[in-house]
Amino acid sequence: MPTETTPLALALGRVPTGLYIVSTRAADGTPLGFLGSFLVQVGIDPPTLCVAIAKGRDHLQAIRDSRSFAVSILDEASKGLMGSFFRPPPEGTTPFDDLETQDAPSGPPVLAGSLAWLDCEHAGEHETGDHVVVFGRITAGELLREGEPATHVRKNGLGY
Repeated sequence: MPTETTPLALALGRVPTGLYIVSTRAADGTPLGFLGSFLVQVGIDPPTLCVAIAKGRDHLQAIRDSRSFAVSILDEASKGLMGSFFRPPPEGTTPFDDLETQDAPSGPPVLAGSLAWLDCEHAGEHETGDHVVVFGRITAGELLREGEPATHVRKNGLGY
């Protein structure tokens, strides 16, 4: 991944993104989740969003297998919840172990302390470069409290 701060990298890095925990369940029921920022609503009727997932991540195959995923929308008050998702958890644990969760109707865990959550049914995907864009038809959701979603701006748009 390019790490130099070229004019393109600097400009692209200023595209703001939200902060989300995208979750699903592995075939054995183990909860899986990652910190996602490449997510956007792409349809109203039916309500649809898409999330870009790096190729080769276990989460992508689990979403394909379970045909569902959920999104916990973070705000300033809940940004601290994302720390568990920064690196792989120790063997035999999940990032959700020390967090209060509830199950979305289709089964993935959502963070009880988040601003809101959305439950999605896999509705297709598109490969693009180093990511796969997964489309999700939103089947349920809830605003858990009033607030504004957290946003993030990167210094370099060509790297995390």
